[in-house]
Amino acid sequence: MSQPSHPITPGGYAALKARYDRLLGTERPEIVEIVSWAAGNGDRSENGDYIYGRKRMREIDRELAHLARRMKHARVIEPSEQPDKDRAFFGATLTLADEDDARKTVTLVGDDEQDASAGKIGWSSPLARALRGARVGDLRTVHLPSGEREWEVMAIAYA
Repeated sequence: MSQPSHPITPGGYAALKARYDRLLGTERPEIVEIVSWAAGNGDRSENGDYIYGRKRMREIDRELAHLARRMKHARVIEPSEQPDKDRAFFGATLTLADEDDARKTVTLVGDDEQDASAGKIGWSSPLARALRGARVGDLRTVHLPSGEREWEVMAIAYA
């Protein structure tokens, strides 16, 4: 069974690839060198450099495998190429207003690149799911653990 593709912006994909390349090309070879050096120092059972190095190498290998899977199943979507720019789809930047007219701006991005503090909301988050397909003026209710919250879409833009 194949895994579904995961939408991601070109910048998000570039960040995943850069992380993968840095781990594979820089960090892992450095750890391999440390482990090889430490292994040559004799008793490995009490050799901190060897024990830590092996542990770190396993962590790097797990992360490399994870990143490789994410990149393999990624579907790069250029936000500026969305055909219907009047509606909120992947890559849209929306200005929202709540019941108290408090405004916030969010961008709908791939789950691998979400960063709520920067206003980047993951595509499968409750807020993004509620906003999908919205138009300016639409009211959308978001079901959150803290309760329901209603947002009005004030503006939609694509970079």
